[in-house]
Amino acid sequence: MEKRMILENLKAYYRQLKGTTEYFVKAVDGVSLEIYEGDILGLVGESGCGKSTLAKTMMMDLTPPLQYMGGRLEIISRDGKSFEISQFKNRDEVKRKLWGKHIAYVPQDALNALMPTIKIKKIAYDVLRSHDKNISFQKAVEIAKERLIELDLPDYVVELYPFQLSGGMRQRAVLAMATLLNPEILIVDEPTSALDVTTQKIVLKSLIKLRKLGFVDSIVFITHDISTVRQIANRIAVMYAGKIVEVGPTESIIREPLHPYTQGLINSVASIEPEGREKGLSYIPGQPPNLMDPPSGCRFHPRCPYAMEICRKEEPKLLKVGESQVACWLYQEGGENV
Repeated sequence: MEKRMILENLKAYYRQLKGTTEYFVKAVDGVSLEIYEGDILGLVGESGCGKSTLAKTMMMDLTPPLQYMGGRLEIISRDGKSFEISQFKNRDEVKRKLWGKHIAYVPQDALNALMPTIKIKKIAYDVLRSHDKNISFQKAVEIAKERLIELDLPDYVVELYPFQLSGGMRQRAVLAMATLLNPEILIVDEPTSALDVTTQKIVLKSLIKLRKLGFVDSIVFITHDISTVRQIANRIAVMYAGKIVEVGPTESIIREPLHPYTQGLINSVASIEPEGREKGLSYIPGQPPNLMDPPSGCRFHPRCPYAMEICRKEEPKLLKVGESQVACWLYQEGGENV
């Protein structure tokens, strides 16, 4: 499979000042990841682990206090053209050349992302006109109607204001507007968190349909809910305290999680089955670390039941173990460098 995005030791910190002293919140701190054509990659982790910041960094949406601190970020288009973060002078250039056309982002507050006083057809026209100054309003409306129909929405939605749509319809309308230019990569941040379970299924099916129809090549699905991501993702990346701690095929991660943090996340999922009641509620003890001053060594060691002395002193590398990659000292001898 062709690669659509490559991240190598990517770092993005929030700069803060306390008096005259400068501090950095290490929200994305050495992330390495590859996204392939056809991927639906689930990015999971607790709140505050850096998932949304990683999404902004992948979009190259770097506005103060967020700063790019190093590493490599490359996007590869369908025609083989490469875009690296170091190529661009500022955010405006990134927005003009990449956003919508090569990479699109649906933020956490997507249900409120559409201007309530602007009809869907005008939003679609603005999106399309940003990359084609000569497109007519009528043509833009036709394109928008086709995309809405593909996502099982009636074409008359173009004539409505966002506030006239239900939550599920509005979420699909956002997806339609975000993908009008058929970007290679679509990043969706917690797209189902504000929806009921029935509507969640509809949105998940819409995302799968976008990829199957070729409107997007790859999807990065960000969530804290590992049970939701299992329904849609072919691969899962687990993030903790600004770092990727495990990556692998979805079923491998779910059935045989390697990292103690991944094990804790899966065990914390509530079950409606009778055996779930017998097992009782499980959770990961402790709190995520302060990313302004993260722990030395493995960042999970203060909460890990298997922590060893080396875990407190040295950071483990991401190694290949079976079908997955894991950053944990429990596997360092049997793993392969990646």
